[in-house]
Amino acid sequence: MNARTAARRPGLPRRALDAVRHGARRVDAATPPSRDRAVDALRAFAILGVVLGHWLVTALVADGGALRAASPLQHMPWLAPISWVFQTLAVFFLVGGHVASRSHACARARGTTYGRWLRGRLSRLFRPVAALLVLWTVVAASLLVSGARFETVRTLTKLALSPLWFLLVFAALTAATPLVARLNPLWPLAVVLHVDLIRFGLGGAYAWLGWVNLAAGWLVPYSLGAAWTRGELEGRRAGWVLFTGGAAATAGLVVWAGYPASMVGVPGAAVSNLDPPTLAAVTFGLAQCGLALLLRERLRRAVARPVAWAAVALVNLSALTVFLWHQTALMATTAMALPAGPLAGLHTVPDDLTWVAARLAWLPLFTLALALCLTAFRSYEQGPRRPGDHPSRVVRRHLHPRRPRPKKSRHA
Repeated sequence: MNARTAARRPGLPRRALDAVRHGARRVDAATPPSRDRAVDALRAFAILGVVLGHWLVTALVADGGALRAASPLQHMPWLAPISWVFQTLAVFFLVGGHVASRSHACARARGTTYGRWLRGRLSRLFRPVAALLVLWTVVAASLLVSGARFETVRTLTKLALSPLWFLLVFAALTAATPLVARLNPLWPLAVVLHVDLIRFGLGGAYAWLGWVNLAAGWLVPYSLGAAWTRGELEGRRAGWVLFTGGAAATAGLVVWAGYPASMVGVPGAAVSNLDPPTLAAVTFGLAQCGLALLLRERLRRAVARPVAWAAVALVNLSALTVFLWHQTALMATTAMALPAGPLAGLHTVPDDLTWVAARLAWLPLFTLALALCLTAFRSYEQGPRRPGDHPSRVVRRHLHPRRPRPKKSRHA
């Protein structure tokens, strides 16, 4: 190769960039024009918000050879606004209600039975769960046999399996989609209000009643998603009402009613806004849903660009795997680094800004560990890769899933 030919050949970074752009254009071309890309963008932001939120506020402190859970919000409550940014579950339920109600309506139009539709929806939820349960059953048993402290095993297992509560609630709401399709969100909101009045107003005598809000609380954004499908939230007025009303109600509940400012659970706190959901968590979710609705047009314009859309599509392709394994990635990184001694931001008490800065520095390593988990377990969500599969083909199958055909009647 002479010098002139070498000069004309682009370098490795340029070739890699061209390959990314080419792949992004293929993903963009595989997307049907009727697909609302803002919905996928909202789901991607919701998942990434939960992941980053957990990585920033979940600490595993090395304490006498054992690991215990802690949180910087426990020692620095003034960091509560972090939870306002990264606690994005309401947006995920909003999108989930919108997609499920629209999917059910399309299934009915095709003549697909409710049972067949539900099996299709739930199988995509629970296939990845099986892999997580099997792996952590083996890990927990191995740790106990090897002599690890029971407190450490319990802490790790509880954190690893904590995403499962969300999936159980989401599965229950998915099953109830035909009933939710016409439900006014004010009804479950009224249930949450009355439950909180009883459990907090009567001195904690009926604290157990709060678990009713585990369904009613998340039913509020889920039913808002169904209202979106019905076309009731298309105007910007609905978004502004939800955003301003939810924000004002949340501020009033925190300032005057004594609800916690943190929108995530804090170890040792007397009341958690999420365990089970409180009225403040639900009104905060209303504000988030309103903001999501207001941002739809901007998101549509942003993800109209091939590279941005390809990134969103790839996150959605592995959304459930990311959600299920992000805590495992954090714990694997923490455990593997334990022999090196207590490391700042990883094994130390999260009680100052030095810990926060160190934790930010660990985020790339958490991301790498999560990428390894994705490589190992994404097939449970996406299905097995075919020989010669290009990522754009995988995305195309995701964007154009095979629809079950209704069974023909014998008398047809």
